Amino acid sequence: MRHFLPLLLLAACTTTPAPTPAADAGGIVDPLSMPAQATVDLNAVPSAETCKPCHPRQAAEWSGSRHAYSMRDPVFQALVGARHAAFAGEQDKFCVQCHSIAGVRSLAVAPGFEFAVLPPVPMEGVTCWSCHAAASIARLHNAGLVMATDGAMRGNLAQPMANPQHGTQAAGFLQSAEFCGTCHEVVELHGLPLERPLSEWQDSPAALAGQSCADCHMPKYDDVAAVGGPQRTGLRSHRFVGLDPPGAREATTAAEQADWAAQRDALLATAATVTVAPGPVKPGGTLTVAVTVQNKIAGHSLPTGSTFIRQCWLEVRAVAADGKVLYESGNFDANDDLRDRWSALAPYGDADLVSFSSAFVDGKGQPTLFPWLATEHHRNQLRAGEKRTYSYFVPVPADVTGPVQLTARLRLRTYPPFLVRLLGLDAALPTVLLTDLATDATAVSL
Repeated sequence: MRHFLPLLLLAACTTTPAPTPAADAGGIVDPLSMPAQATVDLNAVPSAETCKPCHPRQAAEWSGSRHAYSMRDPVFQALVGARHAAFAGEQDKFCVQCHSIAGVRSLAVAPGFEFAVLPPVPMEGVTCWSCHAAASIARLHNAGLVMATDGAMRGNLAQPMANPQHGTQAAGFLQSAEFCGTCHEVVELHGLPLERPLSEWQDSPAALAGQSCADCHMPKYDDVAAVGGPQRTGLRSHRFVGLDPPGAREATTAAEQADWAAQRDALLATAATVTVAPGPVKPGGTLTVAVTVQNKIAGHSLPTGSTFIRQCWLEVRAVAADGKVLYESGNFDANDDLRDRWSALAPYGDADLVSFSSAFVDGKGQPTLFPWLATEHHRNQLRAGEKRTYSYFVPVPADVTGPVQLTARLRLRTYPPFLVRLLGLDAALPTVLLTDLATDATAVSL
């Protein structure tokens, strides 16, 4: 796993040293989420397989989710490997503190660990126990949950039924935005905010309306919560549908994957709008094009989460009637990379590129890929409900054949291909998901 890391570190184009966190022989320590002594008995953590006989629907939904894939995602594993190389293993637990609470708090995950030899339960990632054994919220970032040791499972049912398998307790906070924020809000060890979906939600129309993350990402349905139990209303889907494709495809049927795709498409269909408004032009002049984009998501910015490795941008094209391309921005180089700072073939080759992703800068003002080297996090996301207009200037030759077709697309990609290649994961390139969130087009007569 480590052989490509020198190349990856070189690609960061910086050697700025990161601040040294508190550490001992077991690596970095956080009394709550990365304890020096085990606070969880791994033998007492149930596997998701033990939940499946009584909760088959929830188990099936979870098994294809990104939560179930959180420790097996090769991109995640490679990024953990990069951090390992940078700190000789001392910070190996930082990312995993959320991706496998059981693994880190039981000390199964230790400095220098290898994913391939971890016990099965830590490799289940964000498993049933990770959420349903949470006793309370201690902080709103970096695995801020207090885990119960009483063996009871908690849920949002006001009157859970007693059963011979485990104790039950009502815990309405499990469907709160704050609960999700305990892991999805991430702060670097030296204090730099990395992922901020909870902070974005707190300042959003959704928060004002009393809507939480679960209202979109865990839609409600009516069914039994457990085999043999009563019919319930307001149960939550455990697919955790978002941008990313299903995690463990081998754990899901074709029908389940199709259902996930339909839910994802429905979720993203109203995420944004794009409109194209051209000005007047004559052959031999310059056509001014105003492109307006709006984030229609009520609960968070666009994009959100790991915005430093997400790609969200505007593609704008002008094409003459004879097919001649008059103008392009937001298009790819021959490696399918945007022509930005990280393009190997055309670095900084797209002067008009409008990106809504974020970027790290180190202490010398140089761009870097890695959060532990960053001293600044520059964001250009669209806040919930925000609308912006950008102007593009298209040269129109005197001999152009009209009309000129203008198109604009707001595009979103899970990972940039250059990063996947740098991580030595070329085989994963076909899984990089590209989505057009919104499109508009118009023709300009000459």
